[in-house]
Amino acid sequence: MAADQNAAEVIPQLQLDSQLCFPLYAASRKVVNHYTPFLKPFGITYTQYIVLLALWEVKTSTVGELCDRLYLDNGTVTPLLKKMEEEGLVTRTRSKKDERVVTVDVTEKGWQLREDICNVPFQIGKCIPLEQNEAFTLYQLLRKLLENMD
Repeated sequence: MAADQNAAEVIPQLQLDSQLCFPLYAASRKVVNHYTPFLKPFGITYTQYIVLLALWEVKTSTVGELCDRLYLDNGTVTPLLKKMEEEGLVTRTRSKKDERVVTVDVTEKGWQLREDICNVPFQIGKCIPLEQNEAFTLYQLLRKLLENMD
């Protein structure tokens, strides 16, 4: 069969619009992109923002705990934390008991950023074209998906 004939053959499970992954991926990109203009004045990226959100909740965390909490791998988080440390937002300390374990703490500058940035969620909320109950239902479904995918 020629290549152009294969293109005309419809295989329903291979239709882009049949894929759950595609609207999840596309919506995620669009939502994350909305954060950029709100975070740029503070000099942080979306990924740095979610790291700070996680740290502001617990005050101190290991790199491994951050990776688990954010569904990110060590290869992504470690260079990110290094940059954040260079910017004075966090400190990293190697454990004396186990040198493989690195603890991350928010600095005074990082805590101040928390105060400065607290309106970002409200600004983002205005960009999301969902009613409050729809947003909550979507949140619950996404949490369920995340918690049951492992």
